[in-house]
Amino acid sequence: MAVEQAQSLAEREWWAQRWIDVLESFGWRRRLERARNYVREGRVLQLQFKGPQVLAQVQGTAPEPYEVSLGLDPFSDEQWGYVIEELSQQAIFAAKLLAGEMPQTIEDAFTASGLSLFPFSKFDIHSTCDCPDPVNPCKHIGAVYYLLGDTFSRDPFYVV
Repeated sequence: MAVEQAQSLAEREWWAQRWIDVLESFGWRRRLERARNYVREGRVLQLQFKGPQVLAQVQGTAPEPYEVSLGLDPFSDEQWGYVIEELSQQAIFAAKLLAGEMPQTIEDAFTASGLSLFPFSKFDIHSTCDCPDPVNPCKHIGAVYYLLGDTFSRDPFYVV
């Protein structure tokens, strides 16, 4: 059974678009363009979150789907403490977050804490795919990146 695919890859919330913009800024634009078709075609068959890992199955041209794994280094308790302290300085953050909304300026709280809500560089993302393509990200990993953006667009707190 295919994972629920996004209705339109062009209609993303700001944070989901920022996710894609950051990934494309790493020089992956051409590779990610091919991955969009995989999302549109419903080739991401399974997407699950296991702690800081995202595991997926993506149907390529081979009979069996490829196994994809993505991860970012999680923040330590101390780092989260800095972010929470920074967020607590402005009531708008608490009000919006409690209302289930993602504040437009939330990145500022992370930056002020010396952290980033999004990856700083391509080396901050740890990804693997068992397909034969030696380049990372392959189109299977790229499809998972796009689907994550669309998942976060629907619900920015999906994995929290």
